[in-house]
Amino acid sequence: MLKLYDYLPSGNGYKVRLLLTQLGISFQLIERDILKGETRTPEFLAKFPNGRIPAVELDDGKLLFESNAIISYFSENTNYSSKDAFERALILQWLFFEQYSHEPYIASVRYLVHVGPEVPDPRRAMLDTMIRRGYDALEVMEKHLAPREWFVGNNYSIADIALYAYTHVADEGGFDLRKYPAIRGWLARVKAQPRHIAITERPNSAAKA
Repeated sequence: MLKLYDYLPSGNGYKVRLLLTQLGISFQLIERDILKGETRTPEFLAKFPNGRIPAVELDDGKLLFESNAIISYFSENTNYSSKDAFERALILQWLFFEQYSHEPYIASVRYLVHVGPEVPDPRRAMLDTMIRRGYDALEVMEKHLAPREWFVGNNYSIADIALYAYTHVADEGGFDLRKYPAIRGWLARVKAQPRHIAITERPNSAAKA
């Protein structure tokens, strides 16, 4: 069975958990507590040298890490990607945006404020800058979503999953989404998708290790 190494509060892990659930793919959920250093053990690093979750071990033993690489792999030849080459490039565009311009700020502020508030972290000295850049990312998203329902084309895709993961819990980092009506409408549409699960929910299809 597919093995997913995960930490339930993680938005990056949630991307994979959500897509697998919506695709109806069963998997074994192996939880690793990042706050206790459980992804930095010799055993874990021997498989996944980046020392982070999410990571997956396929049925044939192949290993894959980085959340957006994982969801790209599982979305191949499904409705969560696209048959059109340019649309696939646009999906990649938003996946790169999420990891470069969105996650480092919105997700990191949530971590510092909500998930690991007691954990020493040098980024706390840059919190004001991170918050400002998080709002910059939200502005980009709001303008893009204002005339459309989904990030790419006319369908819900992994671009939406990637950006939903941390945007829908941005308030846990203190971000105020009230002035972003297009984002809020989009969040509601994502939540209404079939087989949607909450960020810390263990899917019925997951066998816990």
